[in-house]
Amino acid sequence: MYDRLKGFRDFYPGEMRARREAMDAVEDAARRYGFREIGTPAMERAEMWTDKSGDEIVSELYDFEDQGGRHVTLTPELTPTVARMVVAKQQALSKPIKWYSTRDFWRYEEPQSGRNREFYQTNVDVFGSSEPEADAEVLATAADALTSLGLTGEDFEFHVSHRDVLGGALESFDADVQVRDAIRVVDKRAKLDYDDYIDRLAGTGLSTAQAEAFDDVIASNDLDDLVDFAESERVTDAVENLRAVLAATEDYGVREYVDVSLATARGLDYYTGVVFECFDSTGEVGRSVFGGGRYDDLIESFGGQPTPAVGFATGYSTLPLLCQRAGVWPEEEIRTDYYVLSVGDVRDVAARVARDLRDRGHVVETDVSGRSFGAQMNYADSINAETVVIVGERDLADGNVTVKDMASGDQTQVPVDAFPGEHDEPRHDDFA
Repeated sequence: MYDRLKGFRDFYPGEMRARREAMDAVEDAARRYGFREIGTPAMERAEMWTDKSGDEIVSELYDFEDQGGRHVTLTPELTPTVARMVVAKQQALSKPIKWYSTRDFWRYEEPQSGRNREFYQTNVDVFGSSEPEADAEVLATAADALTSLGLTGEDFEFHVSHRDVLGGALESFDADVQVRDAIRVVDKRAKLDYDDYIDRLAGTGLSTAQAEAFDDVIASNDLDDLVDFAESERVTDAVENLRAVLAATEDYGVREYVDVSLATARGLDYYTGVVFECFDSTGEVGRSVFGGGRYDDLIESFGGQPTPAVGFATGYSTLPLLCQRAGVWPEEEIRTDYYVLSVGDVRDVAARVARDLRDRGHVVETDVSGRSFGAQMNYADSINAETVVIVGERDLADGNVTVKDMASGDQTQVPVDAFPGEHDEPRHDDFA
């Protein structure tokens, strides 16, 4: 007997049905905004991550040397891959480039609630536009995906900030601040107690007093106070851009979901502008559900022409936690529209009935195991069949089949030539 690997999950049909419904909701939202689906490889050269983040990131990867002597890894995220793809055909692609994809990724980290070593995401990205409308459209796509699952503004909120807000404010101090390290500390702010957080900020080059003053201003979420505090052109420009994005979200109809949160940092170094994270409004799900932001320098760093970009990734480890808390997670059960039950030597008629129902777009099962009448009825009940069509030798001798509603137990005989007839969704009540 083999055990499942730690940090990996099995999804049985009921669970997978609910996950598929959630994935479809996110993908449908992306398609409605004109994003086009792409497919990407599960493996890439490890240098795509080590060149940008250093060799220490290897401890977080599923990396190895392949038989050709190449250092490769199972992909831990999608953004470097899509950057590579854009660079490869940059001149031929119409701008803006709007792509989405859903697939699995792998990171070697300690499993916990909402985090596994293999995880699934839908990534949605826009390349080729630096306008605030692109950021707003990404936020609108994410919001539409969530509301289509039944979530409301009382269930989720987007915490939005700008990377130059933090970077500019940190550079405004008369100190030799390690800005990237300080932003990583801010990204962990909610997970640390205050004293530890201030100590870590001070460890990046700030004094304790400077760290406390910096935290006071970002905790206020007041953009005017921030501009006055920093007295920095970089911060002023960032605040102007952030306000432009917020104004665009108003026109896109999603401003109600957006809150300014200056402590929102996003830990990855490639973010350059507006960043955001989605949170449970009630706080019951204590971690970010998903996030995204602008990464205008990444395409150029991969050898391409300067190309602004913005996007987000929805994860299917954390999204279920929010939907379950809100009571809108799809039911984890299989559903079947029709079960065609056979009694005797009636395969040709039963198969014709099943084909006709499937041609109308329904989920239809038939007996493939030679089971008894009772065993087939039990099976139909186990797969939540809504209607059972009984095709039996005796009924056929009279030119009939029996249509049974499984919820009520009511059944009626129907001329075999009239079923399904002109009905797109033939049920018991159509013939009773």
